[in-house]
Amino acid sequence: MKDYIAERATSIAVYIIENNATVRQAAKVFGVSKSTVHQDVVHRLGAVNPGLAKDARKVLDVNKSERHIRGGLATREKYLRQKK
Repeated sequence: MKDYIAERATSIAVYIIENNATVRQAAKVFGVSKSTVHQDVVHRLGAVNPGLAKDARKVLDVNKSERHIRGGLATREKYLRQKK
């Protein structure tokens, strides 16, 4: 793996852990796609820093489990704004 990819994966994982960020939020901050963030954190980082990869994966799993709730709240807000 190239050095800059390993460095990017590590930086993304640290950002996700420190900010409890979603994949979309991290992608926006680092200027890469959601797919790249997921690939870096879930697959590539395990070869570089398994402990950090495990911690980042925990945050991503929590975000994934709460995803349906955030989506429902966003839809509710959308319709409340339209009603006014």
